Amino acid sequence: MSLAVSTISVNSSADTRVPRPGLARVAILAYACLMFEKLSRLGFAAVSLVASLALTACGNDSESSPSGTGGSGGSAGAGGSAGAPDIPSVGELRTVEPGGDTICSRGTPFRFFVEGGDPKKIVIDFRGGGACWNQLTCSISDAIFEPEAPTEVQVKAFLAGGAGGIYRFDDPKNPVAGWTLVHIPYCTGDVHWGDAVKEYAPGLTINHKGFVNSQTVLKWVYERYQPDEILVTGCSAGAYGAIGHAPYVADQYPNAKISVVADSGCGIVSDTFFKDSLPNWNAQIPQQVPDLKGKDITTLTIVDLYVAIGKHYPNMRIAEQTTAFDKDQTGYYTAMGGDAADWSGKMQKSLLDISAAAPNYRFFLSPGPLHCLHPYDAMYERKSEGSPYVDWLEQFLHGATSPSSVGCTDTSCKQDPVCDACLKGGTAPECTWCKDWTGQ
Repeated sequence: MSLAVSTISVNSSADTRVPRPGLARVAILAYACLMFEKLSRLGFAAVSLVASLALTACGNDSESSPSGTGGSGGSAGAGGSAGAPDIPSVGELRTVEPGGDTICSRGTPFRFFVEGGDPKKIVIDFRGGGACWNQLTCSISDAIFEPEAPTEVQVKAFLAGGAGGIYRFDDPKNPVAGWTLVHIPYCTGDVHWGDAVKEYAPGLTINHKGFVNSQTVLKWVYERYQPDEILVTGCSAGAYGAIGHAPYVADQYPNAKISVVADSGCGIVSDTFFKDSLPNWNAQIPQQVPDLKGKDITTLTIVDLYVAIGKHYPNMRIAEQTTAFDKDQTGYYTAMGGDAADWSGKMQKSLLDISAAAPNYRFFLSPGPLHCLHPYDAMYERKSEGSPYVDWLEQFLHGATSPSSVGCTDTSCKQDPVCDACLKGGTAPECTWCKDWTGQ
């Protein structure tokens, strides 16, 4: 199928759309994988070096200059009607440059991408790509986080490699085949939660405006679509964007079937990380959720967040997908000052703690070190305890009842057929994560 691309600048006086023939639907996620490859090339010895410095690098950071209000609840924008004339047609990939208060970390423009599909079924996809929280981590730019949104030229450049997983929208095996895709890039180093302008040092000012950017995208969606089904998802840093912004989506569309799948962002952090990072970001948590209203963000845990949202939105299906020894999440935990050997046990305890307190929560824990599953074709091969992930996801999104959680065991978590194939000469993009894998 030949697809077209068009670009809109929302603040422009005219609606200019320039067709770009032949761009495949999945190109935007190929760009999303760039961050993963960069971290792998750094090696975790380098990330560990960052860890030893990062925790002491910003003792004299200046006060943040937030422009937000601390995350007041409510919807961003009024609902529109499906089929509005300015939504992309089926197969059309559109670049939107909203302007206004949106911005990337170092002052470059923010933009997002929408590809037309069924207007009644929408994937809201938060891109991942690292984070920064002090002078050191924010100064080394794309080694730790992505400082700019992808351009249309960059998206086209990644066409040749393509992306897989849920982004194979023409594949009938894909549980979201044919859906509209709204892809929210990530260029602010704040897991899509920030609303601050932070000066870390003279000449080093970061616009932590991920919350503002994401809410602007959602407002654009609200004004154009009235969907019946919505998947809110994201991998890595995008997983936090998904769970953090899902309440706003649920408030806007109270009659829609809303599912959240956070891919490989389990929130296992050092004891001081949230205290070190969230105030710098002026992190916005949904204040319309009673158990989060007025909560001191420096005491927030990922269990608190999921349980509070699950309790307030009992009809929302919420899930996490992760591997038992996720190489990237373990690396970031080390960079925060944690012991890599502790990450898997802490992560599995978190999954169980949320499950015990939130009846509408599920998890899919699979073996090995892969980071993120949704961007890769390994999604169609991945099994845990004999349960295929793609079938599990199909039931989670479309079944009359949610599937049970699935988790590998102490033994099976160390046996990863995906990495076995990679280590025998496989060249799939996800093989990046299998380098040096020997089981734990």
